[in-house]
Amino acid sequence: MLTVKNLRVHYGKIEVLKGVSLEVRAGEIVTVIGSNGAGKTTLLRAISGLAPIVAGEVMLEGRPIHRTPPHRISRLGVAHIPQGRQIVPDLSVEDNLRLGAYRLARDRAKVREFVAREYERFPQLSERRGQIAGSLSGGEQQMLAIARGLMMDPRFVMMDEPSLGLAPKVVDEIMTTLQALNRQGVTLLLVEQAAAEALVLAHRGYVMRTGEVFLSGPADELRRDPRVIEGYLGG
Repeated sequence: MLTVKNLRVHYGKIEVLKGVSLEVRAGEIVTVIGSNGAGKTTLLRAISGLAPIVAGEVMLEGRPIHRTPPHRISRLGVAHIPQGRQIVPDLSVEDNLRLGAYRLARDRAKVREFVAREYERFPQLSERRGQIAGSLSGGEQQMLAIARGLMMDPRFVMMDEPSLGLAPKVVDEIMTTLQALNRQGVTLLLVEQAAAEALVLAHRGYVMRTGEVFLSGPADELRRDPRVIEGYLGG
């Protein structure tokens, strides 16, 4: 579904991505793990058209998108849920959801349909639909960010550190939610600092280090790799 080949990204004179390649097949969950500063967030931003690509290519279902503006990439069915949730705290839960369907604003029936679908997917949000988003718990805010990202019915979803700052119990809930989304046909590329949980969830994984892919393979093999255990799983 998504293929990244030899991607290079510079910020000024600093080379942040140094020839990164990866593949996400339709129906998969693929995770990217690595230490802070490894280039994981930049990778997602580059795929979304938000970071300056110096060389390499990004292909979505065989179509090059590395020179495509971000809004057009979104229209191709790609959702990018960034780190930090970035909800609008002073708006209600439902208004935040409706913001996710801004391109459908004139089709009120479709917007209502998609809002109802997300409430069915996230019952906790349905119970708080009129509540100010900034008053939600951290886990509920993350669920809202995910639900808002799904409002345009994407086929491919990228998430950046959805577990960041959440209690272990809430992290488990988020991972269960992502697994359910995948079972519903959503393909996921997940950048995660909770490496152990991400490698249990994912089909395959990539390990990044200083702007390069250090290791890759089936997630269960990476979980057993001594280098991953020592460097990222607390072994």
